[in-house]
Amino acid sequence: MADGCESNPAPARQHILLVTGLSGAGKTTALRVLEDLGWEAIDNFPIRLLSRLIGQSKQEEHGQAGSHHPLAIGFDSRTRGFAPADIIDKVRRLDERDDLVLTTLFLDCSSDELERRYNETRRRHPMASGRPVRIGIQAERELLEPLRRWADAVMDTSSYSSNDLQQAVREQFADSAPHEMSVIVSSFGFARGTPPLADLVFDMRFLDNPHWIEGLRELTGLDEPVAQHIERDEGFAPAFAQIRDLLLNLLPRYQAQGKSYVNIAFGCTGGRHRSVFTTERIARALREAGFSPTVLHRNLGSRAADEIEGPKS
Repeated sequence: MADGCESNPAPARQHILLVTGLSGAGKTTALRVLEDLGWEAIDNFPIRLLSRLIGQSKQEEHGQAGSHHPLAIGFDSRTRGFAPADIIDKVRRLDERDDLVLTTLFLDCSSDELERRYNETRRRHPMASGRPVRIGIQAERELLEPLRRWADAVMDTSSYSSNDLQQAVREQFADSAPHEMSVIVSSFGFARGTPPLADLVFDMRFLDNPHWIEGLRELTGLDEPVAQHIERDEGFAPAFAQIRDLLLNLLPRYQAQGKSYVNIAFGCTGGRHRSVFTTERIARALREAGFSPTVLHRNLGSRAADEIEGPKS
């Protein structure tokens, strides 16, 4: 029998993510994504009760540490008893515990974009109090500045659509094990902006544009007549083969480096024909190679418009 007692394994550490930031910057969306990823999510939580919540979760439940889901807690300036200095002090003390891993995510956004979002939705800013929205935004920014400086991670959502923000949260907080790498293949229209989170972007505007073909304009790259038209373009087959081979070479290398997400984006002018068809074909090729890509078509439902497509070549 070995001398002494066997050492007990170290208890599992519970991950706590505090999500805060400027009103309108995307906290609710971020928490919804975290919940989809398997986190237990609580929004607008009274931060003064944080120690009690975590204490019960860790020590009081069954009287011992157990297996726990990561916990995401959302709060902002509307939360009762909100005081940045007190919050920082409380979290610092909790961070000294060896059974917890605490991270703070601050969602930031430019004042111009926040003002646009509030004016567009006609919502009242929580700190405006009958004054212009910009005054409320500035007051909240000054109040939250200590938290912004102190946060472990700051995510600026100024240029993000809702889908962009969801993807950014997934990439940063999803399981990073190599076998869990997610591949996203998406289509978009350059006329409506380039996706800000794309790792690899391929421009398919060198192909003949189905928008200017009678009977194809109102169809999309998901329709067989459009597919046949694009495949007849002599430039498609060699370009597709080169892109496919490049991706099949790069993706295993990204996976070996521990990358969680790879976003491959194909663009054309309007995002309805050439990019959609190529996205579907590439996704099929990746599935045949053993990957499980997620397919997104950002502008598939957009209206076909000559002004967007530009002059016929």
